[in-house]
Amino acid sequence: MFVKSSQRQLALFLLLQVAFFLAGIGLLGYFFIRGHFLTAWQDAAIFHLEQAAEDLDRELDAPINLMKSFAKTGSSGTQQYLQEQLGLLEVVSRTKLTWLQRGSRKVAAVSPPQYFYPEDRKEVGLRSQLLNAAGHPLGTLEVWLDFNYLVQGVLTTAWMQNNRACLVTETGLFLSRSNSAKPIRKYLGETQDPLEHAMQEALKKKPYGTLAGKGYFPDKLLAFYRLQAAPWAIVVQGRGSQILAPINYFRTYYLAAALLCLGLILVILHAGVAPLVSGIRNLSQKAAQVAQGDYGNPLPEPKGEIGKLTKAFNYLVSRLKEQDSIRKTFGGYVDRELARELLSQPDGVRVRGEKRKVVILFADIRDFTALTEPLSPEATIHLLNRFFSLMMNLIQQHRGIIVDFPGDAVLAFFDPLNGLLPPVVRRALDCAWKMQKAMEKFSLPNQDPSIPHLQIGVGVHVGEVVVGNVGSEILAKYGIVGSAVSLTHRIQAQARGGEVLISEAVYREVESEALVQKAFQTHLKGIPEHASLYVFEGFET
Repeated sequence: MFVKSSQRQLALFLLLQVAFFLAGIGLLGYFFIRGHFLTAWQDAAIFHLEQAAEDLDRELDAPINLMKSFAKTGSSGTQQYLQEQLGLLEVVSRTKLTWLQRGSRKVAAVSPPQYFYPEDRKEVGLRSQLLNAAGHPLGTLEVWLDFNYLVQGVLTTAWMQNNRACLVTETGLFLSRSNSAKPIRKYLGETQDPLEHAMQEALKKKPYGTLAGKGYFPDKLLAFYRLQAAPWAIVVQGRGSQILAPINYFRTYYLAAALLCLGLILVILHAGVAPLVSGIRNLSQKAAQVAQGDYGNPLPEPKGEIGKLTKAFNYLVSRLKEQDSIRKTFGGYVDRELARELLSQPDGVRVRGEKRKVVILFADIRDFTALTEPLSPEATIHLLNRFFSLMMNLIQQHRGIIVDFPGDAVLAFFDPLNGLLPPVVRRALDCAWKMQKAMEKFSLPNQDPSIPHLQIGVGVHVGEVVVGNVGSEILAKYGIVGSAVSLTHRIQAQARGGEVLISEAVYREVESEALVQKAFQTHLKGIPEHASLYVFEGFET
């Protein structure tokens, strides 16, 4: 469960980072493309409106220039000719010349044309006053323009129709629009649209411009361009949804690409993280086994960082296994360094046992039962624990292996392993001698009135025994078995308090350097002939 949770968390963490990155890139691209399309539409709108305005200005310039030619016409023939020329223009549907009075019709000036708009919107009229030299009106010249002809090719182009173009006066009066199928509203802004009101204000101040509705994705965009020949402006309206349609396609495709990318990342994560997760899973399962005391075999060590982690874990488990083996096999009776040395031997600790010569030491308190009779059970146990603690420290300092504490005695042995026997014998005898010296301080007079004066007898023997684990899988100890153990016990029984009694086998190993107080022969149980024993007094300095 932990591994699965960790795998999900790792995948979620990586996917969130990638998702945030893709979202950030997508948003930046979205903003950039939006601005690009809006700017492109605005530039295109001004460009097309400028061209349309120039076309309309050219159409209007011809009749306006002919109307201005009426200035300084002194004969009716010339005036008739100019009126006929006006009628020949394709844009002009009809003309009308009206004189206010008879008499001189010499025109000195023509007033700027004023535009008027019939209700049917099929024509647009231009009216100018014909003035004499004194500035008094002589008559009126009216020219009607074919509105459909005027705006054809301007508002009917594909670009204008797609963006709903219209022609309005400076006051906002609708003249025409590209989509004639829909009814034309009379005035710009009559629907109380804030954007159209803003357009009316802009028409009074600027020759051209663009406006956008509110919001990041405006529903409506307007562009206008004023004519020079007439008080008109061409207005084009674009739909934000239509202008920004490519962005929606981009959003759809980008989202699909992002999902595909996340899917690929999931596949890559699975392929790349699977070994890591598998390694962690194995480590987790192995850790649970180790916690139950089942060390098993070392885990395979793959390549990469997980391999380094597995290698470190295997090393840790091996140390735990070693520590557990030491604890189970030797308990607290063997020095830890000596235990490691024993375990490092070929085949380690032999469960089935192995025969070899060792030095056996047996120490026992003399008359312990009688001496401790006055003591309480608690005081007796306390005394024994102090005694055993002292003996254990000395034995372990001399690399001895404690086998047992039979009653008030200590059984230990010194193993040469694969080395020579004499140095081990010397070490065992040195230990026995120091045990006796330690007991002198342990039982100093008046040290503690409640502590009786204790003495020990120590027996040391060299013999062949079976060395190995003794017990069962549940409870076992590293010990020795053999007749040499019993013989050592009997040698110890011959020793008096304060003596270290050694067998002849021991004496032969250290004869040249051992100090012996006396030697004697005695009969030991189980041995038909007499045995030679020696009272050891230390080594020559």
